[in-house]
Amino acid sequence: MNQPQVDTVSRIRTRSGCARPRAPSCGRSGSPTLLTHREVTTLFHEFGHALRGLLAHVTYPKFAGTNVLRDFVEYPSQVNEMWMLWPEVLASYAVRHETGDAMPAELVARLQASSAFNEGFLTSECLAAALLDQAWHSISFDEVVTDVAAFEASALAAVGLDNPAVRTRYSSTYFAHTFSGGYDAAYYSYIWSEVLGADTVDWFTVKGALTRENGDRFRTLVLGVGGSRDPLEAFREFRGRAADIGRLLKRRRLEG
Repeated sequence: MNQPQVDTVSRIRTRSGCARPRAPSCGRSGSPTLLTHREVTTLFHEFGHALRGLLAHVTYPKFAGTNVLRDFVEYPSQVNEMWMLWPEVLASYAVRHETGDAMPAELVARLQASSAFNEGFLTSECLAAALLDQAWHSISFDEVVTDVAAFEASALAAVGLDNPAVRTRYSSTYFAHTFSGGYDAAYYSYIWSEVLGADTVDWFTVKGALTRENGDRFRTLVLGVGGSRDPLEAFREFRGRAADIGRLLKRRRLEG
């Protein structure tokens, strides 16, 4: 049976227009559908996943797109998020919907300056969740946990993250990632992917930012290979060395 052909490019062009603030009105009152800062961040993040599938260049579909090791799956998404406030990217979508005027430079500067606000808190709660996840998956076959709250408190205290002012991002009783979300013992992949992502954006910065040559290198050596090769080998070939956590600490303004 013949399968209908899909015009992927046309679909992408049509759908990408919906992300612009001046998209056709579709609200109940006839007003434009606008996106918050958080929603735009999510859009960039999720499109990072989409790019991996769209640009896949592998022999077997099993290794295309997000079919990679769990601690490598969020990497392109973390990179894509970071382009959101880059001047040349921002200018292509961030306009006043009534007038079409570009976002004022002063407002852009304020957004960029506030991007590292509360990073100490956010980093601590993320690490707490990641280590709690691993604690649950380190229980031996014979070990029985009868008090979930006590187990969680002990696990966080053991790593020095039992601060009542900075609670774990997900408590055990509603931590879907670790029990039903497929991230078993790998919730750390989010912040690990940020290590790779921050180092990648640093590479783009040093190499002249968003040029066709730089994009093609990232596409060929990272996005396109999917799970067809060892991810750290792919990263080392792209970056020219192993990942450096210092780039993430600098981006979050946590360097000592």
